[in-house]
Amino acid sequence: MNIEKFIKENASIVDVRTSQEFKGGHVSGSINIPLQEIQNRVHEFKSLKTPVILCCASGNRSGIASQFLNNQGIECVNAGSWLDVNYYQSLSV
Repeated sequence: MNIEKFIKENASIVDVRTSQEFKGGHVSGSINIPLQEIQNRVHEFKSLKTPVILCCASGNRSGIASQFLNNQGIECVNAGSWLDVNYYQSLSV
């Protein structure tokens, strides 16, 4: 899994933290779909460019989201912390 490569290819970045956490800081260009809402918003993932890069605070929630979405047939990767994704994105500018 090469997150930096996916970012360079303009993959979609989805932050699965709460809306409050997202407002406190997030990856530029990412969208926020909180983990607890994913089951009801699967249709939104189907319209995103894949693989979808998932992130959260530590990688735990994005790991849960990744497992669920992969089971729904949506290509995605758990990138761990949004801060790591932010770093990788800064390298690709």
